Amino acid sequence: MIVTKIRGVELEFETSPQLFSPRAIDAGTLAMLSQVEFLADDKVLDLGCGYGVVGILAAKLIGADRVFMVDSDPLAVEISTRNAALNGVPSVAVGLSDGFDAVTTSAFSQILCNPPYHADFAVPKRFIHKGFNRLLVGGRFWLVAQREVWYRNKLRSIFGGAREHRVGPYHIFEALKRSPRYANARTSDRSAAEHPSD
Repeated sequence: MIVTKIRGVELEFETSPQLFSPRAIDAGTLAMLSQVEFLADDKVLDLGCGYGVVGILAAKLIGADRVFMVDSDPLAVEISTRNAALNGVPSVAVGLSDGFDAVTTSAFSQILCNPPYHADFAVPKRFIHKGFNRLLVGGRFWLVAQREVWYRNKLRSIFGGAREHRVGPYHIFEALKRSPRYANARTSDRSAAEHPSD
C-alpha cells in the first residue's frame, strides 16, 4: 500500500509486483502531474492507467463523472477499480482497452499517458495518433518521456509541435490540438495547393 499526497490531495493506492512502479509513485508520472492543470469542465482520459494514480487524482479534483481510465492489463483495471473506491471516487469509469481499441467515448479535453520507456515506439505512436483523434480541438495531449527526440518529432508531425516542460530528467510534452487534421496532412495540403502540377 502506498500512502501519499499529490497536489495537496491525500491518496492511498493498493499495488502489485506485476504492475509498473509498485513500491512508490513513478517519478515521471509525478513530474507530469506537476505541470497539468485540471479544470472543472475537463473531460480527462488516463491512458495506460496502471493502478490509477493520474485518473484518481483527476477524479478527486474535478469529479469522477469527468474522468475515464483504461489499461490493457486486466490486473491494472481490477486494482484501479479498487483504488478508485478506496479514494472515494468509486464511480470513475475504468475499462480494459489496448490503447483506444475499446474506448467508446471521445471529445476529451485532456489525455495523459506515461508510455513504456523500454519498448519500441509502436505503442506511443498509436497513443499519439489515436489520441489526437479523440481530443477536442483545443484539447491537450500530455506525455512524459526520457528519450525525447522521437517524441518531439512525432508530436510535431501530428500536432504541429508541443510545449516541453523539463522536470529533473523528464521531458513533459504538452501538445495542443489546433485543428481537426494532423499537422503533416495540413502541410501536404498546403504543398499541393502551392504546386498544383505536382
